[in-house]
Amino acid sequence: MANIKSAKKRIRVIDKKTARNKRVKNHVKEAIKEFEVAIEANDLDQAAEKLAVCEKKLMQAASKGTLNKKAASRKVSRLTKRFNAAKAAK
Repeated sequence: MANIKSAKKRIRVIDKKTARNKRVKNHVKEAIKEFEVAIEANDLDQAAEKLAVCEKKLMQAASKGTLNKKAASRKVSRLTKRFNAAKAAK
């Protein structure tokens, strides 16, 4: 355990940032899972809505530094590719 005041503060700050990052990542994962469920059910209208939500959540996470910007863009690209493939198949 830290004894110096500044070290104690850093521990508190890191705990807050860790909690925020976990919360943001969970929101992103939930959005992606909802999108995948809609794709599996061949519900393209709902999948389009969920894709927009996923993109928004991913870009918000990237802008706050929780995810790397390129990683977020890559995930959005892959999700969009899956959506377009499902739309073409139908």
